[in-house]
Amino acid sequence: MVDREERIRQRAHEIWEMEGRPDGRDQEHWERAHREIDAKQGETPSGQANEPRSPDDPTAGKPQPRQTAPASPSRAKR
Repeated sequence: MVDREERIRQRAHEIWEMEGRPDGRDQEHWERAHREIDAKQGETPSGQANEPRSPDDPTAGKPQPRQTAPASPSRAKR
């Protein structure tokens, strides 16, 4: 199972790619992904809303290091 932070990292990477891989917008992409993932996870399986994260949570809203996408197979063989 992929944890929440990994889902946010993956979504931020997707957003970055969809926007043409611009430089300097890491934080914006991370925050957008964070909001999207949280919106999708807004309710637990029991139907009750999740508790909001504490502002003192040291991991709240922290961007993860950018990872480059793997080379496409056609480029890797060149």
